[in-house]
Amino acid sequence: MSQAHSHDNIVSTPALVAAGTLVAFTLVMTATVKLGWMEREAVPSVARAEAQAAPTARRSLRFADGADGSVLISDASTGQPVSTIVAGAEQGGFIRGVLRGLARERHLHGIGSEPPFTLTRWSDGSLSLVDEATHRSVDLGGFGSDNSAAFAALLMGAPRP
Repeated sequence: MSQAHSHDNIVSTPALVAAGTLVAFTLVMTATVKLGWMEREAVPSVARAEAQAAPTARRSLRFADGADGSVLISDASTGQPVSTIVAGAEQGGFIRGVLRGLARERHLHGIGSEPPFTLTRWSDGSLSLVDEATHRSVDLGGFGSDNSAAFAALLMGAPRP
């Protein structure tokens, strides 16, 4: 006994047309930005400069790996400990993730862990972390309030600019 075999389309024609339209729209929008016909969305550092936001707190930090897998955070100016992120601790996951990306870029440029990072709170309420060695900047507000609060806690006792 043989079973009937169907070669009918599984996906309906309207769904294929909608998907094709979405892809075409995405390509057209990307091209208009790339060709300069439409402005890009604001870059956080550019938006801060346009708004004339000034630093309200700033701290230079060093991050070092502990022998037990922890991350030791110290004030780069004084050498005093600021915090320790214990290996496997859930609350330090975001900080570890950001540092992993920055450390990867340092590794690609042959830069070690000695140059400090600068953590800054701006007058517009935003928070940024700048790698002073590579000049890469991470705007921390885009990751949600809980995640940026993890870095904001590192500003406690930070000198005012």
